Amino acid sequence: TAKTAGLEMPSAGAAPGELVIEIAGLHKWYGQFHVLKEINLKVARGEKIVICGPSGSGKSSLIRCINKLEEHQRGTIIVDGITLSDDLKNIEEIRRDVGMVFQQFNLFPHLTVLENCTLAPRYVRNLPKTEAENLAMSLLERVKIPDQALKYPGQLSGGQQQRVAIARALMQQPKVILADEPIASLDPRNAQIVMQSLKDINERDGMTVVTNLHTLDTARTYCERIIGMQHGNVVFDGGPDDLTEEAARKIYGADELEEAFSEAVTSTSLAPVKPKAKSTKKTVEALAESADARTTSSTRNKAAAAT
Repeated sequence: TAKTAGLEMPSAGAAPGELVIEIAGLHKWYGQFHVLKEINLKVARGEKIVICGPSGSGKSSLIRCINKLEEHQRGTIIVDGITLSDDLKNIEEIRRDVGMVFQQFNLFPHLTVLENCTLAPRYVRNLPKTEAENLAMSLLERVKIPDQALKYPGQLSGGQQQRVAIARALMQQPKVILADEPIASLDPRNAQIVMQSLKDINERDGMTVVTNLHTLDTARTYCERIIGMQHGNVVFDGGPDDLTEEAARKIYGADELEEAFSEAVTSTSLAPVKPKAKSTKKTVEALAESADARTTSSTRNKAAAAT
């Protein structure tokens, strides 16, 4: 293991190709809606992965199935050699190794930042108060907000709250971090800070990080492998250089649209992105915005029809 600021983390020197997550033949339904269809996915220890796709593609359901926040009806999920089942002890064992970062932060508003971070370690793992607080402060230092330790969540910006959520997830010393759209509600600057924090955790500690995102340029910048989902299926699995315009169209269902796409930035990028002249790999971040706009338009039409 590697030690960082008093915290033991999984070693970055893990054997190449050693699997930490294995998903085989995964299916999930919400009633009659088939949200995940025959998902087969292997994640090596130490990988940093982004799952991309439009709203409703199943990416959040997939990531939440890994630690049983959502039930799946068919298929197998194995986390660090443990097969996920309905047994409560089995679920708890897996959740000890899997840290979760949510889109809406899920911090207790009546507790300080320090108390939010130390609550579970103290009362679930029986960690002494002083030891828990020392560990929490080292992690808040790690995500660059130690000065916010005695404040309440309502006194922080969204980006600061998300960094508290990351520190809280690290308090359990997990082997895997799952981040469910962690930057969806953040401004560009805070989005970059949060993504850099997750990238730092992966690169310095060798921790596996799996993140859901909408923005493709962010995926290219911060991750080495991109999983694309559409209608509950995995339709793309490759590196940033493999994510061509054709692949992005497939992920976002853009082949169904007749209109042309703008090269305008619709992402978390702070600096303007210049399109590459005569490039066969055009920037495709606008596809996500177009697909979401199409979904919104469809929803409005259905609502109008219902009234």
